[in-house]
Amino acid sequence: MPLQIVRNDITKMKVDAIVNAANSSLLGGGGVDGCIHRAAGPALLAKCKTLGGCETGSAKITGAYKLPSKYIIHAVGPRYLDGKHKEREQLVSCYQASLELAKEANCETVAFPLISSGIYGYPKDQALRIAMETISDFLLENDMTVYIVIFDKKAYRISEKLFSDIEEYIDDHYVDEHTDNYSERLRRLNAFREEDLEDEEDAIREMNVCSDAVYEAKEMTLPPMAAMKAAMSLDEAMKQIDESFSEMLLRKIDESGMTDAECYKKANIDRKLFSKIRTDKLYKPSKPTAIAFAIALELSLEETRDMLMKAGFALSHSNKFDIIIEFFISKGNYNVFEINEALFAFDQSLLGA
Repeated sequence: MPLQIVRNDITKMKVDAIVNAANSSLLGGGGVDGCIHRAAGPALLAKCKTLGGCETGSAKITGAYKLPSKYIIHAVGPRYLDGKHKEREQLVSCYQASLELAKEANCETVAFPLISSGIYGYPKDQALRIAMETISDFLLENDMTVYIVIFDKKAYRISEKLFSDIEEYIDDHYVDEHTDNYSERLRRLNAFREEDLEDEEDAIREMNVCSDAVYEAKEMTLPPMAAMKAAMSLDEAMKQIDESFSEMLLRKIDESGMTDAECYKKANIDRKLFSKIRTDKLYKPSKPTAIAFAIALELSLEETRDMLMKAGFALSHSNKFDIIIEFFISKGNYNVFEINEALFAFDQSLLGA
């Protein structure tokens, strides 16, 4: 997937470029900056001494020396005061400058830390949102794989309100498939008995209705045009029943008015994977990939279930991943990157491929 959140040590990332959360001197410091300088070796410091520092909101690029990446992009983020001193603009500029340098260096893969969220004090949930928004905007116009690297769970935080809202939704909807106490068994047994009684009543009613319908059919025939329209709508319905996931996806993209590129980028899907889906009528995607397209197309919950069924999957209330997806769809929030922030916070798989 073009934008991923991963838990790792950024100095061990095997990518074209890693981004260093540097200070304006570029001569090393604490946190991520110090770790990168130590891992890269003294040659990095020697090179940085020749660069003449760097302004806040800007970035400079060097080799990576002893690191597994090719380059280090040194980005100087703002110190957070109160949010009223252009901190947001400077942090956005920091990401943009880093991405442009990576593009100029023909980098295909880049790894970022959460810039300014450590000793510079930028609130972690706000720093994360700025990173996700700025990088995702860049990826709409550029082909690159970008990682946001989180060293540990304490360094990662979504807004407390969103987290608590999702937790509450999970509590209200989660069904533990292993729970089988006496009261639950009794509840299900009574429910089945009620369903059986309702089914019997429905069957009797259907028999009566069918008898009436047969009698009325003898008295009534459809006009030729109405009969033709009914046959056409039935034919269309039958085609949709038989269509594959790939066919349904392409049909929905056409109906949405989006281009293919707009759709797969909005879904956080790699262009090469989308090409496979387009050319293979019987392609079977992973569940996160199928849901990512449903999110990109802003499908309703019912339409999402239908698309998942075409891929051989379903949503379940015994699966926290599924409930989180349902939460966002029910709220009308179809931002795949915001959904991924929440999924990562709850230790779930991310959307995209």
